[in-house]
Amino acid sequence: MGTMETAEKLQGKVDAENVKEEINEEEESPIEEVRLTVTNTDDHTLPVWTFRMWFLGLLSCGLLSFLNQFFAYRTEPLVITQITVQVAVLPIGHFMAKFLPKTKFHLPIRGFASKKFSLNPGPFNMKEHVLISIFANAGSAFGSGSAYAVYIVSIIKAFYGRDISFLAGWLLIITTQVLGYGWAGLLRKYVVEPAHMWWPSTLVQVSLFRALHEKDTNRMSRAKFFLIAFVCSFAWYAVPGFLFPTLTSISWVCWAFSKSVTAQQIGSGMKGLGVGAFTLDWSAVASFLFSPLISPFFAIVNVFFGYVLFMYVAIPIAYWGFDLYHAKTFPIFSADLFRSNGESYNITAIVNPKFQIDYPSYDAQGRINLSTFFALSYGFGFATIASTLTHVGFFNGREIYERFRASYKGKEDIHTRLMNKYPKIPNWWFYVMLAVTIIVSVILVTVLNDQVQLPYWGLIFACGLAFIFTLPVSMITATTNQTPGLNIITEYIMGLILPGYPIANVCFKTYGYMSMSQAVSFLSDFKLGHYMKIPPRSMFLVQLIGTIIAGSVNIGVAWWLLTTTKDICHPERLPANSPWTCPSDRVFFDASVIWGLVGPKRIFGPLGNYPALNWFFLGGAVGPILVWLLHKAFPNQSWIALIHLPVLLGATAYMPPARAVNYNSWIIVGTIFNYFVFRYRKKWWTRYNYVLSAALDAGVAFMGVLLYFSLTLENQSLDWWGTRGEHCPLVDCPTAPGVIRDPQCPVF
Repeated sequence: MGTMETAEKLQGKVDAENVKEEINEEEESPIEEVRLTVTNTDDHTLPVWTFRMWFLGLLSCGLLSFLNQFFAYRTEPLVITQITVQVAVLPIGHFMAKFLPKTKFHLPIRGFASKKFSLNPGPFNMKEHVLISIFANAGSAFGSGSAYAVYIVSIIKAFYGRDISFLAGWLLIITTQVLGYGWAGLLRKYVVEPAHMWWPSTLVQVSLFRALHEKDTNRMSRAKFFLIAFVCSFAWYAVPGFLFPTLTSISWVCWAFSKSVTAQQIGSGMKGLGVGAFTLDWSAVASFLFSPLISPFFAIVNVFFGYVLFMYVAIPIAYWGFDLYHAKTFPIFSADLFRSNGESYNITAIVNPKFQIDYPSYDAQGRINLSTFFALSYGFGFATIASTLTHVGFFNGREIYERFRASYKGKEDIHTRLMNKYPKIPNWWFYVMLAVTIIVSVILVTVLNDQVQLPYWGLIFACGLAFIFTLPVSMITATTNQTPGLNIITEYIMGLILPGYPIANVCFKTYGYMSMSQAVSFLSDFKLGHYMKIPPRSMFLVQLIGTIIAGSVNIGVAWWLLTTTKDICHPERLPANSPWTCPSDRVFFDASVIWGLVGPKRIFGPLGNYPALNWFFLGGAVGPILVWLLHKAFPNQSWIALIHLPVLLGATAYMPPARAVNYNSWIIVGTIFNYFVFRYRKKWWTRYNYVLSAALDAGVAFMGVLLYFSLTLENQSLDWWGTRGEHCPLVDCPTAPGVIRDPQCPVF
């Protein structure tokens, strides 16, 4: 028996050497970044379909989905990213490889009887690690945390106070998550296999995988560092998470000027401009923009300038300079909807029993008004969409075109040739998946139409829109790392076609926008597998199974919280220090009212207050053209080409629900680690930066869950100065003459 095992190991080494000999004769990748990052070798003898992969993949997928959905409803909705899984499962994988039995056995299944299997086929390898990470992140488009369609279930139950069945919610989530996979699989030959479609974001993952699997001879190993940082993060989060929540937003300006509305508007980190506001809570740092430790410094700089442009130039000028859209009648920073006199708009009063708009009630309350902050955030969103298209067209158009031509005419690079040794995925797999998903979706929108409102033609239209945009958006992402979104466009289109139906609008947006996003995410993962030489069929099955599991866990956790947490998503009825304020769901709900229930004609059209915001589309489209013309006119001024308007205009895309304190802290922490530490302590940064990010995320996540089950469910709470928020009580006060919103607000 020992002789046979030795022979197998020797043969594996011979096979690996043969691979290396072949590789030395092959052509390198035409992309320099790929040549510097991705190895040109492959050992196809490494096992990937292992017990370790299945166990850790299923565990991490379920756990990540649970934690991300659990935190999604909290004021600071921490997102546990794929990098956390990459780092956390590594020591567990090595532990299993050391202690699991190596005994080989036969499976009593037809077709497998002649093959031997083992719970421990050898050392924990990189390919298993890649599949586990993809398993864990399945169903989360570009690290978004949870299934997008969960928002629909949340707003129906928590905000509209209506019913939707668990089955309808589950089908909605699964179909919107899986739908894009069908046509994405058919597009692989255009955007995955060609060498010129290089997907820059995947190189970060490749670099981390290689770094984690290099031999670690240092005294402080990555695993040990992770454990220490995890324990510290876990222990500390008990302070801002329960004992001293005021540390989440330390707005000292409010404390210094306790009776000044203007000072609190300027200093509040949660509902103001956030001047001087900071946090000692990691969940506030990484909640909306994800961990700043994994964002490159150039991106942080672009976000900084965009944030300053929006928050400290546009908002003050609009509010104090021009009183734009009667800005002083409403809070300076709010995503709520208002009447013209500053009172909150009663949305439920304008929804009739058929879950449609009641026009007489709407006319009685009058037009919906937005805070100037919220209105300008939509304007910047319009400009971002338009500027992305023109910027990519003028600055990257020739590059995309040349690489697209090269993808047809160019020779296969080494990575594609190595991947050709693995069995390809039959196209009929994708045809079947696409057909089944569309059929189930049609059944959902016809049989359960009273719950989802979307007509069958709306579903077909959404699918067609997503399919048309998937290839060009994938190509843009694969070559420029910019991904134009369809969310505003889809809700705008459906709002014009079918106003008065809020759930139809968000369902159309989800089928149109999310299926495209999932398709692009699916292709991005396939490119990662392409670089890491993962068998394609294993990739497909892991992504599909992981997406279904993740979606099921998401709806299960959401249903549990929505049905057991009293007054969830209603901060006006919750205790003062309750974390269950649902900031992202609130924005999604407001969008359903603006685009679906009332419709864009009555908000951004001739019947609304904000038609001028449509000019942002034109401004966004023209801006990059002007920058490009300046670049051509002054080619020696290299700084002109660094003006990236889509990033600048879209820097505050997470506001709302993100707040000033989130951006302040994210920029500061990101600058410290990705500029100063990277520049002056590069060796430390290379070894521990990503590990620290993962440990901080994991520590907060596990302590947050522990606090919920041990204290929140038992109605245990503290009441003292440090649990009563950031102490900016006047920040919501209107400053227009004669408008009174709260008894404590002064009259101007």
